[in-house]
Amino acid sequence: MRVSISHETIRQGYIFKKTFHEVQLMVAFTHEEKQIIKQRGLLKTKLVDRRPADAKNDARDEKFELRVEHLMDGKVDCFLCATPSKSKIYEEELLAVMQQMKVWLTDNAETGTRTVVEF
Repeated sequence: MRVSISHETIRQGYIFKKTFHEVQLMVAFTHEEKQIIKQRGLLKTKLVDRRPADAKNDARDEKFELRVEHLMDGKVDCFLCATPSKSKIYEEELLAVMQQMKVWLTDNAETGTRTVVEF
């Protein structure tokens, strides 16, 4: 699994321009990892709860969550942050989640074996 994170500055709006800091995440899964995800039914698994800087107050939170299916097939996930500091904090959170996901995929590769314990 190869993770690529980049930062962009974006200006939105026609009259009242606002500056946002976009974090772009791209994950390249190996063929084996893609097979594990599909065979174990892990596509709908939620990785991160998040809310972008430009979200409306009445928007549902489920709309913004990051799931495994959003990262499949080389798709780029873009997320807007209000400040450069928040974008860097979000990047750290993404890196921690991606490390945990790698461990999680390795654990899902094979089923458990028999364990015998004597007390």
